[in-house]
Amino acid sequence: MIDKRVATVEEALDGLGDGASVMVNGFGGAGVPVALIRGLEALPARDLTMISNSMRFIDGYGPAIFADRRVKKVIATAARSRGPDTSAFERQWLDGELQVEMVPQGTFAERMRAGGGGIPAFFTPTGAGTDLAVGKEVRRFGGEDCILEEAMVADFALIRGQRADRWGNIAFTGTQGNFGLVMAMAARTTVVEVAALETRHLAPDAIHIPGIYVERVIERADERDGRTP
Repeated sequence: MIDKRVATVEEALDGLGDGASVMVNGFGGAGVPVALIRGLEALPARDLTMISNSMRFIDGYGPAIFADRRVKKVIATAARSRGPDTSAFERQWLDGELQVEMVPQGTFAERMRAGGGGIPAFFTPTGAGTDLAVGKEVRRFGGEDCILEEAMVADFALIRGQRADRWGNIAFTGTQGNFGLVMAMAARTTVVEVAALETRHLAPDAIHIPGIYVERVIERADERDGRTP
């Protein structure tokens, strides 16, 4: 039997080094893997590519990741600051010191789903005729311009779940899952922090991410401390 449980955040993030691409789950505060973000902040890894719906949670819970200039590229659908003052992430973006790729939210999810499914690229009408289409192939389908979007994969996916079993099967609560499944599918190493590790196998109808997509699980209480990043 495969036991995917690890005891420490350091074990969970083992192998995450310089140049890694990292997907981080979370939408509006739901499903944000705070312990893993803080663990990433404690690593010396540099030249990172951070992939997340919103950078404000990464910047909020792991500010040194940007403050220490350890990120070379960001791929996101939203990039507003974590507070009234301009964050390190925003300053680097505005000063042209950081590559920022903005992606429509549906395209963002579909690029990861395609990556996990082995589909190299797909056409979508979203973004056609805008700055997002610059440099991309355009074809016409059904009388509508569509742009070619490439699939997206990553070295690591960091995800927050509610429950897991030793085999890495994951259950979410409410909207906690958001991008979790497609990130798990698209990452070479998927790490999930959960509120509870079950001693028995999760019921099949309770599983939202099958263990085949998960390499490591760690039990951690929600580490949010009341701040709103």
